Amino acid sequence: MRVSILDDYFDTLRTLPCYAALAGHAVTVWTDHVQDTDALAARLRACEALVLIRERTQIRAPLLERLPRLRLISQRSVYPHIDVAACTRLGVVVSSSQHPGAPSYATAELTWGLILAAARQLPRQVASLREGGWQAGVGTTLRGQTLGVFGYGRIGAVVAGYGRAFGMPVLVWARAASRARAVADGHAAAASQAALFGDADVVSLHLRLVPPSATARARMKPYALLVNTSRAALIEPGALAAALRDGRPGRAAVDVYEEEPLRDTGYPLLAMDNALCTPHIGYVTREEYEVQFRDVFEQINAYAAGAPINVVNPEVVPRVR
Repeated sequence: MRVSILDDYFDTLRTLPCYAALAGHAVTVWTDHVQDTDALAARLRACEALVLIRERTQIRAPLLERLPRLRLISQRSVYPHIDVAACTRLGVVVSSSQHPGAPSYATAELTWGLILAAARQLPRQVASLREGGWQAGVGTTLRGQTLGVFGYGRIGAVVAGYGRAFGMPVLVWARAASRARAVADGHAAAASQAALFGDADVVSLHLRLVPPSATARARMKPYALLVNTSRAALIEPGALAAALRDGRPGRAAVDVYEEEPLRDTGYPLLAMDNALCTPHIGYVTREEYEVQFRDVFEQINAYAAGAPINVVNPEVVPRVR
């Protein structure tokens, strides 16, 4: 098949062991980011199988309608960036492994790295030393502070485990079944969403589509840290910057944004000393890529063999174009 891979910024996939799975295909890798429909239609005019790296590029009907040779979109995890209805109408199979039971340890590790970096003011301390200064402030010890985990899924559970390892009492708010699982794992369940935000010293968000209420967030302590490595949509646009200016929470660390790539140097959080921002690198490690794209490339080979797997729109399989 003619395979196109979008948004491989550092041309990493060709260097991974799993890339050997594409040996029987004609592969084109694009390392820049393009969202313009005309440009994408020109690039992908001969494409039969399209590989997406998470949600970096939106695939909507106006583009799909200009790709008559496209037969398969292969990716991993959730797919709000794909117009599945248009794919179904046009006979394009969408294969997307949901990797049940397999958390992104890379994202959990980045979450913990952000917590540590914010607690010890690492960006500020490093910048001071580079500029000829010395210590730039007094940090915070995590041990004994309460970690609030909002959402106890695959990643949230791993982050809760890191908190326990650092000597932090862990408080969880999630769906009833997830709260019960957290308690079985030895953590405490918050009495309410508001109690989680009011009682925790660090709150880490790990839900996909169910945002915390603004009222609950407003109960955060003036020195508390809010961490979001999950979804930008969990907090309304502009609300976090406003909350930081108002002093509740006192600090934030984020890895996700309303529009990505974030090119606006005037984005409010980037100018705030109490905000630590990274460019959506939660899943961006070689090891995580190997895990993810082993699935993605397996989906291409399964389709080529006539037996598609992990199909989001199975109704299209009997009439693939």
